[in-house]
Amino acid sequence: MRPKSDHASGGSAAAAAAYAASQPSEFDSIDPILHLIRFLPYGFLRPPRLRLKLPSSLALPSPMTVFSLVLLTYFAVVSGLVYDVIVEPPGIGSTQDRSTGAVRPVVFLPGRVNGQYIIEGLSSGFMFVLGGVGLILMDLALDRNRARSVRISFASFGISAIVIAYAMSMLFIRIKIPGYLW
Repeated sequence: MRPKSDHASGGSAAAAAAYAASQPSEFDSIDPILHLIRFLPYGFLRPPRLRLKLPSSLALPSPMTVFSLVLLTYFAVVSGLVYDVIVEPPGIGSTQDRSTGAVRPVVFLPGRVNGQYIIEGLSSGFMFVLGGVGLILMDLALDRNRARSVRISFASFGISAIVIAYAMSMLFIRIKIPGYLW
């Protein structure tokens, strides 16, 4: 978008015209179908004039409420909640020990990258959320209006959260795919 000047003088008007001529316009396309799609429906269709008002009893949610909902949605998505609902995998698996014959629980589905147990997805999602919260804490540590001890606490907790999340995620990958990234 080109800048607008408050008062046009001879020199600035010429400079603005030269700047506008050098910038590509949204109408510079030579595609006729694009022009038809852009102008044809709006030649006879008009959007309705709606004067909608929000009810007075409805208030906007607080920023922390929105943040919590976004973080919860992020956790659900990266945990594979949609996969868990569609495929319905078991919570944990089991394997039989060859030497003793005892059945022991298995949390990670070994050898299958595109499959998971429910606990595996939840633990991986928690590690991703922990890393994201660590980044947020490190960002809060940059605020100069906070006390030095609070900034140091935010930074140390943020760095430790990122390190723990990274180490555990790499451990999860190595358990799931033996010999990967070695």
